[in-house]
Parts: sequence; structure tokens; C-alpha cells
Amino acid sequence: MSPTLVLSLVAGYFAVLIVIAILTSRGATSESFFVANRNAPWYMVAFAMIGTSLSGVTFISVPGNVYGKSWSYLAVALGFVAGYVVIGTVLLPLYYRLRLVSIYSYLEQRFGYWSYKTGALFFLISRSLGSALRLYLVAGVLQLAVFDSMGVPFTVTVMVSIFFIYLYTFKGGLKTILWTDTFQTLAMLTCVGLSIYFMADALNYSFKQLVSSVQDSPMSQMYFSDFRDDKFFWKQFASGMFITIVMTGLDQDLMQKNLSCRSLGEAQKNLFWFTPVIVSVNILFLTLGVLMYQYATARGLTLTELPQLLKLNGTLDTDKVFPFLATTQFSLTAGIIFILGIIAVTYASADSALTALTTSFCVDFLNIQQYPEARQTRLRQLTHLGWSVVLIVIILIFRVLNEQSLIDAVYKAAGFTYGPLLGLFAFGILTRRQLRDRLVLPTCVAAVLLTLLIVSNSVEWLNGYKFGFEILLLNGTLVYLGLLAISRPADAAPANAALAL
Repeated sequence: MSPTLVLSLVAGYFAVLIVIAILTSRGATSESFFVANRNAPWYMVAFAMIGTSLSGVTFISVPGNVYGKSWSYLAVALGFVAGYVVIGTVLLPLYYRLRLVSIYSYLEQRFGYWSYKTGALFFLISRSLGSALRLYLVAGVLQLAVFDSMGVPFTVTVMVSIFFIYLYTFKGGLKTILWTDTFQTLAMLTCVGLSIYFMADALNYSFKQLVSSVQDSPMSQMYFSDFRDDKFFWKQFASGMFITIVMTGLDQDLMQKNLSCRSLGEAQKNLFWFTPVIVSVNILFLTLGVLMYQYATARGLTLTELPQLLKLNGTLDTDKVFPFLATTQFSLTAGIIFILGIIAVTYASADSALTALTTSFCVDFLNIQQYPEARQTRLRQLTHLGWSVVLIVIILIFRVLNEQSLIDAVYKAAGFTYGPLLGLFAFGILTRRQLRDRLVLPTCVAAVLLTLLIVSNSVEWLNGYKFGFEILLLNGTLVYLGLLAISRPADAAPANAALAL
């Protein structure tokens, strides 16, 4: 693909986003930036959430990971269903009853100042890391497809990518993002469907042959035999459930969209319609993965012998397979579809995350509500710019350090950073005990360090057991036990204890 063509596609795509931003940000206030004036239609929120939830990591890493882990990720996706049920029946009613802007202010009402700040801090760490890894992916694709041949450094690619996100989100915030993400979700789903169609057509598959070839492939198996294996089905299922609870239900980014609905009933309707769609989309990505490797075999490509697809240790970098095939082996039309798809899904996730980071910092740390609207606007826009810079720095650091699949990197990082949120909210909702508030932050940090120690030595200490995405469960459990150790009976503060179930 010609670099000029790719640049034209990117420029045209962002021109559409800028137009949407201009039209939707007129008269924007802090309330419209943070919660879209609590007047968003549920079906629009549900559709926009698809792109936000998936990201470029799903678009690239889930198909790529089929090479080494087959369809084990399907167990994670099925676990999402159980997680969304918990969010819709437990967390959403709580958030709407308290009319929260930042969901972490629940922790202040339940436990106190330090619990609140601890929850907000771990969200900021979690979301900035996760968003940076997602943006790293699309920046790498653009670098491969365009900027390497032009001699443009990766740093410049990253800065330009994030600048565009800042440009169309800094004014309208969530009010704008609901519209841009609706557009981007539609673009992403179209691109996934067309990518599957083009590969099936190149392999001369009818629809029936496509289904049977995927079913019969060893790459579509799941693992039920050895619970010590990090691909074991029920471990993956439980991980998917709790990943959803924390990365959606305890995450300001996704909950900010849900809190923009007109009522609790509409928010729940949005979530329950969204659930089967997100599982179906993940199945499409897994199908895409099987077809992708079948396509490479049919073209006589031995991927493990191509230097540009190998890591430093000589193993196949599965995150590079789809971009490589799309930009060098697919037809021009299919390559264009891929570029548009990866841009759409990544920016649908990243723009929402940048707005959520700004919201959390402004509400949870700057107490922005106490200021007049003009000062709120200045603080909000400076904070938005500051988080843009933070994302750039994290991406550049990760480029130096990364040696694993991005889907693994994102979920394993989430296991360490979202564990304290899982432990805090679980303790607040499931018990009526109070905490020694000043001890909450050191307790959470200690639990994270202990988790790291156990995971690093699990093979030696636990008879060959390998931790996968269930790092989150271990970390959340250790946080919960630590909080139990620093707690006291509920009768010391009955008003706060009433916020438990």
C-alpha cells in the first residue's frame, strides 16, 4: 500500500471526526463533558460502547493469539456475560441511586477520604496504562504501513496520533464521544465483516465451507484438561467475568457512558443489549484469526521464518501478523478496509479513555465542581492536555520494554492495577464493616506487591501452576483480606455501612 494512500485515508477519517466534534460540542459545559447532560439515548450508548470496549488490541491481538492459544479466549468472552449481569443488577443501581459523576466517590461515602483517593488513583494508573498500550498498537501499524518508509520517527507518529484525539475531544468530551464512537463502531464492525469476507473469498470458501473449516481447525479448540494451564477454560471464564466487572463496572471510562443515560432502566437496557453483541463480535475476531493463518498457509508463507514478524528471542510476534498480511498480501481494497478498521476501533477506545482520565482527575483530585464554569473549562482543558502527554510517555516506554502479545500485556497489567478496585468495591458492597481509612493505600500497595511475588514464582511454589488473566482474582482477594485485617465493626459508623448491600 502506498504511504500517500494511507495518509489520505487517515486524514479523511479524522476530518469526519473533527466535523462531528464541531457539530456536537456547541454550547458544551462541564456537565456535557462529564456525563453528556444525563440525556443520552440508551441504544446510542450501547452501540458506542462496542468500540470503546474492544480497542485495537482486540482487532489485532485476539486474531493473532489464535496461533498459540487457539480459541481459549472464547472462554474469557463467555465470562463477560456473567460479569455484565453483576454490573447491571448490582453496580448500576448503586451508582444511579447515589447520582455519581465519578464512581469512586462511592468509596468516600462508604469508607472515607483515603479510600476514595486510593480507588481514583488506581483507576488513573489502570486506564492510562491500558489506553497507552492500545494506542501503541495503532501507532505501530501506522509506522509499519506509512512512516517507516518516509523516515518519520515512531515518537512523531505517537505524538501526532494523540494530538488528533485531543483535538476532537477537548471541548465536547462525552457528548462528542458518544457520536464519534457510534460512527467508529459502525466503521469497525463493517471492516471486520469485510476482512472475513475477503479472506474467505481468497480461499474460495462458501459460507458453509468457512464455518466448517473454522470448526475443524486445531486453532479453534478450547482447553479443559489441565487446570494448571493458563488456557484452562474455567480459569479463563472466571477471569473474563471479573475482568468485565472491574474493567467495565469499576472503570470510570465505561461507566461514564452508562451514567449518561436518562434513567437506571435505560442504562440496564443498554447493558443487556450490548452483552450478546460484544460476545458475537469476539467470535468474529477469533474466526478472523483462524482464517488469517489459513490464508497465510495457502499463500505459501512460513510466518515463523519472516524476520519482520519475529521478536528478539526468535518467536513469532503474533501482533504483527494481521498488519503484515493486510498491508503486504491482501488486495488493495482489503488493505484499505484493515487500515480504517484498526484506526476506528483504537480511537473509539482511546478517545473515551482520555475523557475518562480527565473526568476522574478533575472530579476526584481537583474538586472541579466548586469553581465557576469558566475556571472549570480552563482546568478541564489543561488536564486533558496533561493526560495526552502522559499517554505519549507511557507508549514510548512500552515500545522499549514489551516482549509479549498486547492482549496478554493489557489483561495482566489490569490484574495488578484493577485488583485494588475489585477488593475495595467488593468489601464496601458485601460487608457492613468500616476501614481504618489511612491504612487503605498501603494495604492495597502491599497486596499488589505480594501478588507480583506469587505470580513470579508460581511455577516453583505451586507445582507448575501458571497464572493467566486470573491474576486479577488473586490480587482482588489479597486486597479484600488486607482490608478485612484493617477493618472494624459497622456499629462505629452506621450511616456509611448502610451503603453496603
